Amino acid sequence: MNRSKLLPLTETVYTILLTLTEPAHGYAILQRVHELSDGDIRMAAGTLYGALETLMKNKLIQRVESDDPRRKVYVISDFGREILREDTERMRRMISLADPEL
Repeated sequence: MNRSKLLPLTETVYTILLTLTEPAHGYAILQRVHELSDGDIRMAAGTLYGALETLMKNKLIQRVESDDPRRKVYVISDFGREILREDTERMRRMISLADPEL
């Protein structure tokens, strides 16, 4: 199996992609990432928007229409879902190799 050059995803990127399984704008993404990570991931708005630009460039997410023209709304792309699924499977394989007593 040929692994994508985008893998493995960082914890932050993985969590952003999970967040974007439903459309969301910047502030909502920041809040949801914080929730999903139990507060372990904290990002400034500038860091988030840089990550979103990179994710768009790599075609992992896309912009969608918004009812509010002031908000940019993003959602995971089909390719992004595939990459997220591959990385989830990679992590499951790694966990299965771990000593159960760890």
